[in-house]
Amino acid sequence: MSLGSPLTDENNSSAAFYFQGRHHMQTSWNHRYAQRTQRMAGSAIRELLKFTELPDVISFAGGLPAPELFPVAEIASATASVLSRMGSQALQYGATEGYTPLRELLAQQSGAPFVTANILITTGSQQALDLLGKIFINPGDRILVESPTYVGALQAMNAYGAEYVAIPSDDYGMITENLEEALHVGPKLIYVLPNFQNPSGVTLSLERRRQLLDLSRRYGVPIIEDDPYGQLRFEGDPLPSLLSLAAQDYPDDYQGNVIYLSTFSKTLAPGLRVAWVVAPAEVARKLVLAKQGADLHTASLNQILVHEIARTDFLDRHVPLIRQVYRERRDLMVTELAAHLPPGVRWTYPQGGLFLWVTLPEGLDAAATLQAAIAQKVAFVPGAAFFPCGGGANTLRLNFSNANPVQISQGIARLGRVIYEQIDELAHV
Repeated sequence: MSLGSPLTDENNSSAAFYFQGRHHMQTSWNHRYAQRTQRMAGSAIRELLKFTELPDVISFAGGLPAPELFPVAEIASATASVLSRMGSQALQYGATEGYTPLRELLAQQSGAPFVTANILITTGSQQALDLLGKIFINPGDRILVESPTYVGALQAMNAYGAEYVAIPSDDYGMITENLEEALHVGPKLIYVLPNFQNPSGVTLSLERRRQLLDLSRRYGVPIIEDDPYGQLRFEGDPLPSLLSLAAQDYPDDYQGNVIYLSTFSKTLAPGLRVAWVVAPAEVARKLVLAKQGADLHTASLNQILVHEIARTDFLDRHVPLIRQVYRERRDLMVTELAAHLPPGVRWTYPQGGLFLWVTLPEGLDAAATLQAAIAQKVAFVPGAAFFPCGGGANTLRLNFSNANPVQISQGIARLGRVIYEQIDELAHV
């Protein structure tokens, strides 16, 4: 019997036996998964977000913007305008590279000689990280990263079999004095978040930016510059991006070794999932091929909406409001930490962004502290997940953007009581 032939009276019984037998075979899924899935692990942050849904839990865990600052009215107005003027285009398939007017706008606003060929629109920066892993990372390739670093980047690169060379950080970012020795092992890429780093909140100094770029050129190792928070500076002078420093050597056709990622998630709304990559044209073309196999293109409607808003002066007026609110919340959190946390606990003082980083006394385990904290209805992210080569058991990340002032005051007071109890327990062991 051919699989394409109809069932006749002659072969009915044998066909029934055949399909019945096949029906009872149980699939062993573990033997079907690709080897790369062995490196996949759930996000510690995403798992913790489950606790935030519990009643009365004050969460400093997620990296969530303040929802009350979402420009709902402006997005509603832009949606109505786009659908009335160009609804058929906004609801249609689009080019993988992205909506051309948005790419042109991003090129114009970059302050460097970039053209649309250098810019790819992605479905969030997380997709950009995945696409970069897809086109660059072979199993066993070494990636040079800050320690600690963004856990979402580790999650993306783990799927492609990356290994890590971890460079310690301090209050001025990656300690670049340690970098040259690490470059001798031949890493494939350098991954760095220079501005208000996730998770630590620290900013890479200008001197270290120049040193990092110089060393990357000398050893021929490309840099992935992840910059989701760069526009959220509360104080201090803005620093040039690694991309802009690299672009100075290419006034006409960018061929630098920095690939830059940024997003509208922190300045407009994360639910739109519109981000972008700036790269040499040949790298952008390879990313386009990888993206075609992932989602064809980022949602046309979302891209056109973002362009509709970004081409006006709205973000120039809106982003300062975000900065003001986040600065007030950072200031309050730092004040409450000083009031409620015991001696020996240290924390960073971010000049922008969404996070600050807490270091507990040696011997305390932030994961155990979290369990006690959840019982007191407060949540944070233990720091160990951000260390690709181990360590960080006594560290934790706090988000200050998503909690209102009352929650910040109450939550840090609860956290302080928990840490005092943990220290007391450790002293009596």
